[in-house]
Amino acid sequence: MFVHVFVLGVDPGLSRCGYGCVEAGRRPRAVAAGVVRTDPASPRPRRLAELQLEFRALLAELRPDVVACERVLFQHNVSTAMGVGQASGIIMAEAVTAGCDVVEYSPNEIKQAVAGWGGADKDEVGRMVQTLLGLPRRLRPADAADAVAVALCHLARHPARRARAAASLTSTTPPATREESR
Repeated sequence: MFVHVFVLGVDPGLSRCGYGCVEAGRRPRAVAAGVVRTDPASPRPRRLAELQLEFRALLAELRPDVVACERVLFQHNVSTAMGVGQASGIIMAEAVTAGCDVVEYSPNEIKQAVAGWGGADKDEVGRMVQTLLGLPRRLRPADAADAVAVALCHLARHPARRARAAASLTSTTPPATREESR
């Protein structure tokens, strides 16, 4: 029996936070992809609260096993870096609270896993996401495609972890129950 594992990839941001849920199986399948937006004119605490509520709702709807986040390494704009870091912290805390495993990958790790080299540009990553998932066209906006790339990176880098997660699921949740809830 094959058990499916759901990975929610996140491209964190405060103005635009990309998400993409991928079902691991014989061939990965996109379950959901999109962007959570907050109004840059609103106060930062309000924007963070909006992001938290939206992400909490996504977790409840999609019920991922793992949340994979793109790691923030550095930004030239300190204000942007702070917002991205705060958004990332909220996402990881909500995921842990929801019972998900949480992992982080650097941009180069994601590009390497999806496009075959760490110097790939956004266009190359978008094309590879389309190819790997067998989509008729590229995911838009780019933040959603980037988030799906994070999820695909996790599946590529941790097949053993995926197998362990699948084994633990079979012992706690019947696969039919997981499928019916989708």
